[in-house]
Amino acid sequence: MHLQLICVGHHQPRWVEEGSHEYLKRFGRQWPLTVVEIKPEKRLEGRPIETLLATEAQRITAQVPRGAILVTLDERGESLTSRGLSERLRAMSTEVSAATFVIGSADGLDAALRASARWQWSLSKLTLPHGLARVCAIEQLYRAVTLLESLPYHRD
Repeated sequence: MHLQLICVGHHQPRWVEEGSHEYLKRFGRQWPLTVVEIKPEKRLEGRPIETLLATEAQRITAQVPRGAILVTLDERGESLTSRGLSERLRAMSTEVSAATFVIGSADGLDAALRASARWQWSLSKLTLPHGLARVCAIEQLYRAVTLLESLPYHRD
């Protein structure tokens, strides 16, 4: 199953790039992960946030492969254990060949995009900075894959 992480944000600090790369290089051929960065819309005075988010949603949707399951990341979403995420990936892999996870901009994600997602995943009930959420999501996806592949990474 191909995994994709769409991140609305760019020009991340070096520690985010290094942390992301550390886990990305570990993914194997059976569960590859691709990260796509989308530049956030400029916040201009008088332009409603909803309009900005709708524009970002169009650019996000254009990057989602046809037939992929869409999952949005949101602190109000469903909290899972690492094993729970692994089981969710296993179940999705029986339905489709791709899943796309989306981390929104500083203002979040468009409501219609969130509503169109199969489910919303919460990394934490805390609001996390974009870069930290990116590294955590990549690491947790890697951890879930290692559980599926019975690789020695996760410990209970």
